[in-house]
Amino acid sequence: MGKGRLEAFSDGVIAIIITIMVLELKVPHGVELDALRPLIPVFGSYVLSFVFIGIYWNNHHHMLHAAGRVNGRILWTNLHLLFWLSLVPFVTGWMGENSFSALPVALYGVVLLMAGVAYYVLARALAAHHGKDSKLAIALGKDTKGILSVVVYAVAIPMAFVSTWVALALYVSVAVMWFVPDRRIERVLAE
Repeated sequence: MGKGRLEAFSDGVIAIIITIMVLELKVPHGVELDALRPLIPVFGSYVLSFVFIGIYWNNHHHMLHAAGRVNGRILWTNLHLLFWLSLVPFVTGWMGENSFSALPVALYGVVLLMAGVAYYVLARALAAHHGKDSKLAIALGKDTKGILSVVVYAVAIPMAFVSTWVALALYVSVAVMWFVPDRRIERVLAE
């Protein structure tokens, strides 16, 4: 079956996720700069999550651009990814409202970990559906960066109970690693 509805649905869900996150930013009840101080953790968690959602959207777009078709398994694996991404506004809000306390930071990492696993599963399902010699499968390769991301999340989760700032730095390091869109797909499609 075609991939158009899957792309459109995914884009819509991701747009709603970002909208929900921004609606959680509350306007301060003062006109002085000091009124913004309590919002710093909330805004910081929003920025981090916005970047992560943007990274997922960008890479999801590239991966589906390379895909020619989808099947039922791919539809379900895509929903699995969207499920975990849909939890990002909740953990973002909880983490920001509680000034980066250990449990919210750890749960944020759990959601990132599960989204990373879900993205990896989706990529493998797409590669399997198109065949091991397809351009998509070749472009995805072993996905070392995706596996490394999941490992970093797995390390950061327990680290949140030792140092939330180290855990957050690990989350940011994954975002930095993915900030530049994955060029593997573009390179293979251009050949």
